Amino acid sequence: MQAQSELRSLALHCLVEPDPAAKTAAVAAMGAAWDKGTLTLDTAAGLAATEAAIPGRPARPELVAPRLVGRRSMATVEGRAMLVHALAHIEFNAVNLALDAIWRFPGLPAQYYSDWLRVAREEAYHFSLLAAHLATLGSAYGDFSAHDSLWEMVSKTTGDAMARMALVPRTLEARGLDAIPPLRAKLAQAGDEAAAAILDIILRDEIGHVEIGNRWYGYLCGQRGLDPIATYGELVVQYKATVRGPFNIEARRQAGFSEEEMQALFYYIK
Repeated sequence: MQAQSELRSLALHCLVEPDPAAKTAAVAAMGAAWDKGTLTLDTAAGLAATEAAIPGRPARPELVAPRLVGRRSMATVEGRAMLVHALAHIEFNAVNLALDAIWRFPGLPAQYYSDWLRVAREEAYHFSLLAAHLATLGSAYGDFSAHDSLWEMVSKTTGDAMARMALVPRTLEARGLDAIPPLRAKLAQAGDEAAAAILDIILRDEIGHVEIGNRWYGYLCGQRGLDPIATYGELVVQYKATVRGPFNIEARRQAGFSEEEMQALFYYIK
């Protein structure tokens, strides 16, 4: 790892690392090296990697269909552990998607790569917080089953950075802005104030992540001379994306959604 001095190559190295602790440590080290100016950025070079090797994941958790992921009452320790585990899995996938956004798409402005490195670092931090809290509940990441819906859309959009920005950060991750407040309320009501405080951190940071997706989606639409709102609707249909409400309107405003964009979202709700 130390021998690699190019950001995108190092992001790919982190992406294929299967061990969660090693992956989060590698992301932190990559971020520190970037801050120190010891990494270069080649935005034009292509990188080779087999789809089978991406992303690196531990043997557990077992991945199942979303309907088969177990749920328990928040009144039990196991129920809270299952929810925290589900959140940790989302954050682990979010680390991978940020790393994928760095290495997969060449030729973009340097700020794009810096932005997605920030996302990778913050998602790794979120995962670490949730994994540590999971341990206080007597469980560990991998103890429960999980689903792979987020990564399925990442895989569908490997060939188009604009589709990736439209359908992952500003669709699937934006759904987190809507879902976190009620989840936080459930955990707080159950007496798990530590988990609720972690969700406060995640919501704060996720607003910034969705804003990054919004900004680069707008940039790529502008580069192609496309209307962002009309194009988004076309991409939702083309990639069979799912848009769900209700929406956290204030958080979405902070994340850069215009009033016109939010009104248009209601047409795509399933």
